[in-house]
Amino acid sequence: MENKLQKQMTSRHIMMLALGGAIGAGLFKGSGEAIGIAGPSVILAFLLGGLVLFIVMNGLGRLVLSGDNAHGLSGIIKPFLGERTADFIDWLYWSLWMVNIIAEAVAAASFMQLWFPNVPSWVFVLALAFLTTLINLYSVRLFAETEYWLAFIKIAVIIILIIFSAYLVGHEIFKIGFLDTFARMNSHGGFAPHGLKGLVNSLLVVIYSYGGSELIAITVSEAEDPKTAIPKAIKGVMGRIIAFYIVPMTLLLIIYRWDALAATTASPFVMVFQKMHIPFATDIVNFVIVLALFSSINSGVYASSRTLYFRVRENTGFTSKLAVLNKHQVPQRAVLFCTGTLYLGVVLSYFLGNQLFNYLVGSLSYSVLLTWLLISVAAFVLALRKGKNSERFFSGLVILVLGLIFIGILMNNPIGVTIFTAGLYLVIFFSYRKKQTDPLTEQA
Repeated sequence: MENKLQKQMTSRHIMMLALGGAIGAGLFKGSGEAIGIAGPSVILAFLLGGLVLFIVMNGLGRLVLSGDNAHGLSGIIKPFLGERTADFIDWLYWSLWMVNIIAEAVAAASFMQLWFPNVPSWVFVLALAFLTTLINLYSVRLFAETEYWLAFIKIAVIIILIIFSAYLVGHEIFKIGFLDTFARMNSHGGFAPHGLKGLVNSLLVVIYSYGGSELIAITVSEAEDPKTAIPKAIKGVMGRIIAFYIVPMTLLLIIYRWDALAATTASPFVMVFQKMHIPFATDIVNFVIVLALFSSINSGVYASSRTLYFRVRENTGFTSKLAVLNKHQVPQRAVLFCTGTLYLGVVLSYFLGNQLFNYLVGSLSYSVLLTWLLISVAAFVLALRKGKNSERFFSGLVILVLGLIFIGILMNNPIGVTIFTAGLYLVIFFSYRKKQTDPLTEQA
């Protein structure tokens, strides 16, 4: 059997992965939290985060086009930042998804408990772990098709929300006039009721919401035509941000007071469906949130297992056994190793319950930012080598902005989360030296 991943992802799969990566529980559930932090100025936070993501993803697209036979994030940035940084970003990205799949499995379980309050959360985490293991073990085609339809459902719900919201806004304009309708957005403390600090603090939620879009770089080895499909998917990033975040958020803030949106225990989306008298509105949106979380978990298992596969397949020690492919050309041992983290989440959620989510999610913004930062630095080096002044300017600008956001998150995150994350990064950084001296001691 050929020890090589199969190219089974088509352009439509890559496009939907890019779409789905930018639409997760951060939009359906986290938007209410972001509105509470920043008020109506959250629109600027999502726009600023979208511009940053757009520049990062364009840099990623240039890196993909510049390389030959690159695998994973490390293969893409290695020619520009060296072997050690390439090793670091792979383990960083791997650890990001390991933390994320536990956090989102616990979150999904909490939403399912709204329907089945007497069922312990660890039972739902176990069910999610089992299902994602089956999907990722069978074939990359099954994974791609699953993500395609999950993304399709999420997009359909957002489009329906926009149509309903536009109708409600149009009704208000007809009743009280255009200016008065839009002026209501600023009538409860102004556009930025918590000032610049609120805007900056909301970026933590925004970055978490956008994290996952860079996943399409992992598909290079399994895409039928990656140098066409990936840049094509990346080009529409800003359009997706405006369509799926800025437009719905603006409409919601026109229809409802920002403090009412922030105070709701359910998703702000529920309020629109309820106002349109849609039956079972809460259940519908709750179901979509669970699907969004499951999509993120499923993608996380894919991204982490492929990253692990790329890191260990050239080893000669014990860890090389994780790179074995099954008859469907799937790295089954890497998948099982990564889904094993979900089973660890089952144990943790049994003892800690929903408190586990709040602690884990705090470290994710750091890892997303650092991943984006390293991609942008590599894109900056590429622009220097090619002598492209405009590309160099935008890459340099986004590096500066990411650095400032990183400082803002550092100042606002709990110290315990920061120490935990810093310790994780130190382990990843110094494990590179151990790998050079003794492959058997390589840490996953």
